[in-house]
Amino acid sequence: MSYELPFGAQISFLLLMYLAGACAGSFIDCAAERRKSGESIVRGRSHCPACGAALGAIDLVPVFSYIFLRGRCRRCGAEIPPRCLGAELFGGLLWFSTAFRFGFSLLTLEYVLLFSALFAAALIDYDTMEIPDGLLLFGAILYAVFLPFSGDPSASVKQGLLGAVALGGGILAVSLLLDFVLRRESLGGGDVKLFAMLGLYTGLWRGLLLLILSCVLGLFFAFSRKKNAKKEFPFGPAIALAAWVVLLVGQEFIDWYLSFVL
Repeated sequence: MSYELPFGAQISFLLLMYLAGACAGSFIDCAAERRKSGESIVRGRSHCPACGAALGAIDLVPVFSYIFLRGRCRRCGAEIPPRCLGAELFGGLLWFSTAFRFGFSLLTLEYVLLFSALFAAALIDYDTMEIPDGLLLFGAILYAVFLPFSGDPSASVKQGLLGAVALGGGILAVSLLLDFVLRRESLGGGDVKLFAMLGLYTGLWRGLLLLILSCVLGLFFAFSRKKNAKKEFPFGPAIALAAWVVLLVGQEFIDWYLSFVL
């Protein structure tokens, strides 16, 4: 259910969601960096990776701090990784697009939490070639928590389980076959579990669209890597980006496509 807001309130809501998303993106990028370096995610203040100085409030305002400081540490002058700014901008876009699509609703809350978890999984997979099981479990629990608020919980469960089994099971079967043919691991177990978790949200047909779009994006990411890069590449970012697109506009695309072929 979406609640209609006056025009002015809608603008304020969207702006607030972008700012909240930028803050979330900043935290997610920091958490991913700390996981890669072996630091605690919950303990210790944010600090400059070059000089170790603790960051103050002026250093931690998403987007604006990076621009104000011209991408440099205020104390030692070391460059702040552009990825920090990118994560803040993209985090804001994730939350803004969700709020714009679904309005002031529980579905917006559910999806911004899911997209944030997917963003974290994508960054961690990019850094470490691993997708944490905790993020996948969070996505499954989130689905169960919001399930009673869906229009028809019984139908949603059937569609979700069908999507999870078909998508996760199908990908697992293909992965095992490729492993046998290629004599090496073709797809990580985290990718298979990520597809299965997302199948809960997409159901069968949107799940098929998710699979196709993930493969297209995965091929694009693979070919865009440098020639001297290792052959393996993280598939999680492609899956996460495809899931964002499919869950926002996937059903509309399917309906548009079927209107031409039926």
